[in-house]
Amino acid sequence: MYSEKVMDHFKNPRNVGEVKDYHGKGEMGSTRCGDTMVLTIKVGEGEVIEDVKFQTFGCAAAIASSSMMTEMVLGKTIQEALAMTNNHVAEALGGLPAPKMHCSNLAADALHKAIEDYLKRKEAAAS
Repeated sequence: MYSEKVMDHFKNPRNVGEVKDYHGKGEMGSTRCGDTMVLTIKVGEGEVIEDVKFQTFGCAAAIASSSMMTEMVLGKTIQEALAMTNNHVAEALGGLPAPKMHCSNLAADALHKAIEDYLKRKEAAAS
């Protein structure tokens, strides 16, 4: 049912936890299945994501999507990360079964919320 990449990221998730002194935080949940995800990012010079971590309570696909997404955005600029979609995450995992595609949505949506939070904090600090 799941690709080898999905199972690898589920059994050996990368970037688990919370970034200390994070610059942005995104939280997403699905009432449909009960999966929840919290994502924190640290942004460095040139608006490059220099650290990203997640905490996910959910199924194998949700955990794998979270893990894969963190690997995909590490070292990317905020603008590059904003361009990431759920389809990018699912494709990087070698695909997800149709009933589990919402898990990749959670990962991309949590990332976008963390970036929105970062941008709001940055704007507030500049005021």
